[in-house]
Amino acid sequence: MAREFSTVGVVGLGTMGAGIVEVFARNGIDVVAVEISAPALERGRATLTGSTDRAVAKGKLAEADRDALHERVHFAVGLDALHSVDLVIEAVPEHLDLKQRIFAELDRVCRPEAILATNTSSLSVTEISVATSRPNQVIGIHFFNPAPVMKLVEVVRTVVTAPEVVADVEALCARLGKVDVTINDRAGFIANALLFGYLNHAVGMFESHYATREDIDAAMKLGCGLPMGPLALMDLIGLDTAYEILDTMYRRGGRDRRHAPVPLLKQMVTAGLLGRKSGRGFYTYERPGSPKVVPDEATPLDTESALADGARAITKVGVVGSGTMATGIIEVFAKAGYEVVSVTRGMEKSATVCEAVKTSLNKGVVRGKLAEADRDAALGRVSWSATLDHLADVDLVVEAVVEELSVKKALFASLDEICKPGVVLATTTSSLPVIDVAMATQRPADVVGLHFFNPAPVMPLVEVVRTIRTSPEATATARAVCAALGKTGVVCGDRSGFIVNALLFPYLNDAVKMLEASYSTADDIDHAMKLGCGYPMGPFELLDVVGLDVSLAIQRELYLELREPGFAPAPLLEHLVTAGYLGRKTRRGFRDHSHR
Repeated sequence: MAREFSTVGVVGLGTMGAGIVEVFARNGIDVVAVEISAPALERGRATLTGSTDRAVAKGKLAEADRDALHERVHFAVGLDALHSVDLVIEAVPEHLDLKQRIFAELDRVCRPEAILATNTSSLSVTEISVATSRPNQVIGIHFFNPAPVMKLVEVVRTVVTAPEVVADVEALCARLGKVDVTINDRAGFIANALLFGYLNHAVGMFESHYATREDIDAAMKLGCGLPMGPLALMDLIGLDTAYEILDTMYRRGGRDRRHAPVPLLKQMVTAGLLGRKSGRGFYTYERPGSPKVVPDEATPLDTESALADGARAITKVGVVGSGTMATGIIEVFAKAGYEVVSVTRGMEKSATVCEAVKTSLNKGVVRGKLAEADRDAALGRVSWSATLDHLADVDLVVEAVVEELSVKKALFASLDEICKPGVVLATTTSSLPVIDVAMATQRPADVVGLHFFNPAPVMPLVEVVRTIRTSPEATATARAVCAALGKTGVVCGDRSGFIVNALLFPYLNDAVKMLEASYSTADDIDHAMKLGCGYPMGPFELLDVVGLDVSLAIQRELYLELREPGFAPAPLLEHLVTAGYLGRKTRRGFRDHSHR
């Protein structure tokens, strides 16, 4: 039988601590809420009141339940008030010496059988536990912010945590309506170990002026379905907190360079730009603590005139290719009112592409998303051809042929001869260097990357890739076209992976390494990222959907270009691909899909 926790202590009433108090009190458990001083105690009380009042206003909590919740909480200054609780959770700032001092004091104050828990997100639970005479009763209980809302709790056991303590805490998590994942004590646990490498990489991208803050954030939200972009998320977490977590993970986690905080982060913290809480971080906020972003000197002028500045007029578009991507791009342009010339290798392929476009448009009509007249008009704008010569009078060519450099270079050399001057030549490559394709022509200034995401008619993002030879007019034209298609165009340099894949795949690779090290299961890692970070899919679900062979190829490209040891593909990923376990398409990847 799991022990019954009737009274719980919480030390530290910042956003996290106050949230943890609310979680326990909501679930009928008496709480002793402790702070270091009377003013800090009042701030904690105000945080709890504000949160519960908001819940009442939104209809998520009855007034009577709110009042009962507050009656369960006893506020006190000093740790002596915790002498009779069954469990204490510490939620003070991430400094090891501070936590060790508090645990030594808790060891003296609390009953011998009380469990002592830390909410640390990055420090060693083991190092905290040795400050007590009862390390076997010390455990990590890592809630996620905001604690009343987020479902995940990471239960962190050390090598000496008693099994019954782990079982009791797991049972408590279930009583609180939380999903727990139980793991060993290592830097960053699951969620932060996977999340912060990605966040740090995004800061590095911004620091090197590879893309704007808005474009980096838009790319990850629209390209991956994430609830927030990485830089906005850093502002929410707090840049000082993020710096501490990264620094700790770097020192504790084998000195992986990808966890070494990007220099810009330290500079911003030193300058007091801490994110939302200080009113200024990567973005500027209405006031300290406000979630509302206000324009500042770095905000782009997103007016139609700014988009069209230097852009060339585009009325007729050529699309080369016969695969899924080409088909989707033809549909997108035709629906947006452009005349489209579809070019494939042979009329048989043209007929197949034509049927695929018709089928997709018909689905739109059946679902009520497209009027029959609009479908007919879109089809009427497309002409089908098997010869590149029909591209002689188009204003823009989008190439969507096979991902082989030799094929693309040969195609662009032909386009260079056929197309009139001033035509923008775009490649949809997702992994090859755009500059290599551009240099196959005599007009590299007119060549850009237009990386659509699959399925093109649905996905709202396009990565506009400029090479060191691309002219500002060609970039402006590409952006204006994206806007006319109703897509968000994000501009970035010609580097492997562009924005989305460069940030996404190292995170997926890190998850594979975590599984390979037997640190956690695929299910728990997926749970952690979905419930702890709000990701639409866990990393292993996503890898199985994308295809392990595709993922490995992208990861190899990133590693070859950046030569970053942390980007080396995980051996487990290579082994699965060699074994033919490629994900859903072969019915076996990280999971068995044969019965689904």
